[in-house]
Amino acid sequence: MSDGFRYSFIIIERLNDLGPDEISARLGHLAKLGYAGVEFQLVPTSDAFVDRLERSLADSGLVVPSFLTGEAYGEGLCLSSPDAHVRKTTVDRLISYLPTVKRFDAAMVVGLLQGRASDEPHTAVAVERIEDGLKRVAEAAEGAGVDVVIEPVNHLQVGFHNSVAEVLSLIARIRSPALRPMVDTLHMNIEEASLTDPIRACGTALRHVHLCESHGGRFGTGLVDFPSVLGTLRGVGYARWCSVKVYRRLAFADAAKTSIDFLQSVAIP
Repeated sequence: MSDGFRYSFIIIERLNDLGPDEISARLGHLAKLGYAGVEFQLVPTSDAFVDRLERSLADSGLVVPSFLTGEAYGEGLCLSSPDAHVRKTTVDRLISYLPTVKRFDAAMVVGLLQGRASDEPHTAVAVERIEDGLKRVAEAAEGAGVDVVIEPVNHLQVGFHNSVAEVLSLIARIRSPALRPMVDTLHMNIEEASLTDPIRACGTALRHVHLCESHGGRFGTGLVDFPSVLGTLRGVGYARWCSVKVYRRLAFADAAKTSIDFLQSVAIP
């Protein structure tokens, strides 16, 4: 890509909800469209499943830039939970993912697992618990050589660290080189006054990017100014991955094709 960064596509379904043939077909489709990577929702899987995934990726020529971890929230896991056992189990789950993440030379995204305000209505208490849990995850990630990317998720979905500034402050307090910030255009559209200033605030620390339309659907039909976002990423020297996220109104094949067609049409030469 002339932009200096590469595009990947987020497969929204849980990793183990897709059979091997379906995964292979989707990877092949993404490669033909011009994607260089694919992002998955990570869940506990067998070694045999991971082996098959690795072979399918090799066949397609795609790589995995990062794994999402939010599916575990649906199992009741949460870093801000009042239940100490739940918090420990959440930390243990994230640490257990590190070998798989390392195997694919990927990053691990943490966002939804911080929890909602309903999990812990006292923000200061929740933040202290989240920091404590992430410190333990970060320590293990440092040893494993894995980057843990903290996603600022909008307040309708997560109760804490909704803005890029709040995530940068969290990372600064924990002081681990394993923790890095990311941006997501959907969440920035809700939480931020600008789609470009938060990118500049991250600067060279920016580790990952999610590109998503304001309504989660077809690119170019919402409020996100993608040319400005892409131009700002280039301006800060971002040369990693931009993962396309479409989770509403479009089936996989249509979402994958229309998104990359749109991004290529607005890319600045």
